[in-house]
Amino acid sequence: MASASISNSVIDISHHNGTRLRFDRAKEGGVLGVIHKATQGELYVDPTLVANRQRILDTGLLFGAYHFGTGANGVSQAAHFLDVVQPTEKTLLVLDFEDNPTGGSMSLEEARAFVTHVKAATGRWPGFYSGHTIKRALGVASDPVLANCWFWLAQYGPTPVVPPCWTTWTLWQYTDGAVGEAPHEVDGIGRCDRNNFQGTEEALSTWWGR
Repeated sequence: MASASISNSVIDISHHNGTRLRFDRAKEGGVLGVIHKATQGELYVDPTLVANRQRILDTGLLFGAYHFGTGANGVSQAAHFLDVVQPTEKTLLVLDFEDNPTGGSMSLEEARAFVTHVKAATGRWPGFYSGHTIKRALGVASDPVLANCWFWLAQYGPTPVVPPCWTTWTLWQYTDGAVGEAPHEVDGIGRCDRNNFQGTEEALSTWWGR
C-alpha cells in the first residue's frame, strides 16, 4: 500500500499497559484504532481483553486483536485465537511472529498454518507482525503463503526496512514507548506501542477489518 500520506493514529496494547486506561482521552488525542493482545499459544487469554474491548468499542474506536505465536501447533493456535476473539467484519486480526522469551518460538511452518486457517475461517488473511525475527527467518527469500498477509513492521529505527517478502509496510510500529522516534506517549494511555499507518485517517477507517 504505497501512499504519500502517513497517519500516526494506531496503538497496540496488552495487560502490560495496566487497567486504568482512558480510551476517551486517547481518541481525543488522535487515536483511531487499538489493537489488543488476545491470546498466546493454545490456551492463554489476555486477562484485560474482554473489558478493554468493550470500552474501546464504546468509545467509538476501531478494534483489532493479535495472537502471540508460540512453538505449538499453528492450526490449534489459530482456532484458539478465533474462538476467543469471535471477530466481526470490522475486527482487525494479526499474527505476532517474534521470538518467544518464555518458551518455544513459532516456526515458519506453523505461521503458515496459522494464517491459512484464519483465511479459511474468516475469508481474509490476517496481518503479519514481525521485525528482526522474520528478517532472520526468511533472509532475502519470499514466502508465497505469508506474502498474502498485509505486513506490520516492528522496527524502532528512523527508517523502515521491509523484508523482500512484502513490497511495503501497512503498519509500522516505530516505538515501544521508550525506544524509537517520538512521540512515545498517548494521552490516557501513557507510554505505549505506537504505529504509523501508510495512508490517511479516512483510508485507515475504510481499510480496517480487511
